[in-house]
Amino acid sequence: MAAPEIIGSARSTYTHAVRMVCEEKSIDYVLTEKPLRAPEIRAIHPFGKMPVLRHGDFQLFESKAIATYLDRSFPAPYVFPSDPRLAALTEQWVSLVNTLMDHTLIRTYLFAYIAPKTANGEPDRATIEAVMPALREQISVLDKAVAETSYLVGDNLTFADLNLLPILHRVQLAPEGAQALADATYLARYYAQHTTRPSFTRTVPPPRPPDRS
Repeated sequence: MAAPEIIGSARSTYTHAVRMVCEEKSIDYVLTEKPLRAPEIRAIHPFGKMPVLRHGDFQLFESKAIATYLDRSFPAPYVFPSDPRLAALTEQWVSLVNTLMDHTLIRTYLFAYIAPKTANGEPDRATIEAVMPALREQISVLDKAVAETSYLVGDNLTFADLNLLPILHRVQLAPEGAQALADATYLARYYAQHTTRPSFTRTVPPPRPPDRS
């Protein structure tokens, strides 16, 4: 069967997480770089969200579903635990990050920098200031979660970590996010430890091109 094809942008946190699964499991895969809502993505995802997967004649959307499929389809190491409690905790953290923290940390905070709705295109300071209490609270929750083992679940890497690391990477690119992460002792240590993994360094997105306006 042909190698799995991941269709999406290298700058997407969810595409990044799925690519890290492939790297951790030494899966030979292809990244097809496409923008949000590209026809190739819409052909698989009904709302044009990324990433999507093609593997032979099989097609799939939603990063968690793609990660699960890849983990079950290819040999160890596995990023979803077989133990039911650890598996449930992995699902718990993936769900919390994707449904709540992504909205705060990326869609609200980071987008106020990279996609501001201000008339002059400058960072949306009002939105940034308004979201900071929630950002700090959520960083604090994560800090406590990784304090004991430097993993979100148990004492081994799971998809919960692979799902979170791309988000932390984007957050620390902006000043308040970088400071909040630096102030979170255990989370900063967690981030420094896991971003040295080959799966992260080989998939870290390229820097954004300079503003030529």
